[in-house]
Amino acid sequence: MKPIRLFLFALCSTLFINAQDDSKAEDTPKTPELVLIFSKTTGYRHESIEKGVRTLRQLGRENGFIVLQTETSSDFNPQNLKNYKLVVFLSTTLEVLNDSQQAAFENYIKGRGSFLGIHAAADTEYDWTWYGKLVGGYFDSHPPGVHEAKIEVVDKEHSSTVHLSDSWMRTDEWYNYKNLNPNVSVLLNLDEKTYKGGTNGENHPIAWYHEFDGGRAFYTGGGHTETSFDEPDFRQHLLGGIEWCLGRK
Repeated sequence: MKPIRLFLFALCSTLFINAQDDSKAEDTPKTPELVLIFSKTTGYRHESIEKGVRTLRQLGRENGFIVLQTETSSDFNPQNLKNYKLVVFLSTTLEVLNDSQQAAFENYIKGRGSFLGIHAAADTEYDWTWYGKLVGGYFDSHPPGVHEAKIEVVDKEHSSTVHLSDSWMRTDEWYNYKNLNPNVSVLLNLDEKTYKGGTNGENHPIAWYHEFDGGRAFYTGGGHTETSFDEPDFRQHLLGGIEWCLGRK
């Protein structure tokens, strides 16, 4: 066989083998990402937590990620945290982690881990400055009860807001914030003219995201009420935040 024919034969054989390998790779199912929900409270406990857990688990089943839940602080250790692509703080309150557990979580984020905070995640760990910067701000106060308010959609390009119109009317418990991190990218801004009790003024972010200390962080202030987790737009908002944290969007 002439050299050129030998070369073409070898090339065709290689392409055939590579095509088979690519086909096998495409046929191999992708391992679902693991998401950990942390819902420990040492202060006020929201009745919506259990509904939130069920909602996130359902979103996981429908969108190819697996959701586990814990309220055990000792799960915040390097060996356990490395299993998760994302850790969700679901309406945690006050002091929930000791010094070694905090250090483990900081290292998790620095190792390209992700954080997603829902509602009272901002009412957590006031003495842990790093955590406050990760979340993007701390709870300061809120008017009594739940109220309908207008939300201005500041960024419609993000996966958590792309489904929304320019404004969004929602009923929830609306937090006022302190120590807001100026380096976050604001997604949603609360219009204080549409309800009573706001104290942040024209700059009243209610959902945001940023890259922080090697990882990703997303926060939304919604989720006080159980009915929040039945709202299609709020569920899609959460899903978009999760997908951004997972690096899908």
